[in-house]
Amino acid sequence: MKVNTAKFGELEVDDSLIIHMTKPVLGFEDLKKYVIIETEDFEPFKWYQSVEDPKVSFVVVNPLLFFSKYSIEVNPKEIEELQVEDVEDIVTYAIVTLPSDFTKMTANLQGPILINTKTRLAKQLVLVNSRYKIKHRIFDSTDQKIDKKSKNKVAVGV
Repeated sequence: MKVNTAKFGELEVDDSLIIHMTKPVLGFEDLKKYVIIETEDFEPFKWYQSVEDPKVSFVVVNPLLFFSKYSIEVNPKEIEELQVEDVEDIVTYAIVTLPSDFTKMTANLQGPILINTKTRLAKQLVLVNSRYKIKHRIFDSTDQKIDKKSKNKVAVGV
């Protein structure tokens, strides 16, 4: 499948890599298909690129790289929608805001994106009664070092 992007031009993407949102990103309810674009020079960040709108992409990151104690509780019905057989199949990303002063970048820990790597189904959660915020300063966190070996396995309790 050919995917047009504003940042990378036209990309050839295997259909099996398309992620289908069961609960879309807030504010982008009409966009349900995405692909993750990784570039070496942008690690540990990735692009969550809409397949349906070339102009829509989000910078995402494994929240554990910056917030080692990040864990979320998820209602079993939320997990059910992703057709999860094993919670180890879930990867979690936080959407990052990149201001011109990169030291002020923030991560949305209150609205993580969960992706089932087996079914390619995903959803953005909205955590209620959570200690996490929409804008957590990445470089103000207590975990200042990046743990590049961290697996993208956020503790997901049900």
